[in-house]
Amino acid sequence: MKNRATILFFLAAALAAGGCNDDGGANAQLIGAECATAEDCDDNDDDTPAVDCVPDFKGGVCGRKGCTHDVDCPEGSICVDIDGQNYCLLVCIDKVECNRHRSLENEANCSSNIDPVDGGTDKVCVPPSSDS
Repeated sequence: MKNRATILFFLAAALAAGGCNDDGGANAQLIGAECATAEDCDDNDDDTPAVDCVPDFKGGVCGRKGCTHDVDCPEGSICVDIDGQNYCLLVCIDKVECNRHRSLENEANCSSNIDPVDGGTDKVCVPPSSDS
């Protein structure tokens, strides 16, 4: 019986610690989600979306365009330069993190092949380009 209680305790702890990372940061604000309008990026906490729908990528992406530093981006995202334009994009470890709110046809990749504005070694979710 003691082993069962121990297993249940560790299972509950793992679920609590490894949830969906919706801690009020980027995932809670739908950073990286597919979108057609800014309303698609609304976290439903108020009437104003925390981020914009940036149409520069296939399927659109909830984020910010024109950041100049990481501090311009919601927590959990960083400012990266892609083809001469800066975007706040979701920080990731694996591809699965990038596609919680994206369709299969518009999957994003977790990539380190980026140019972080403030430097660093983070990987970010990069949606497909609009011409792919």
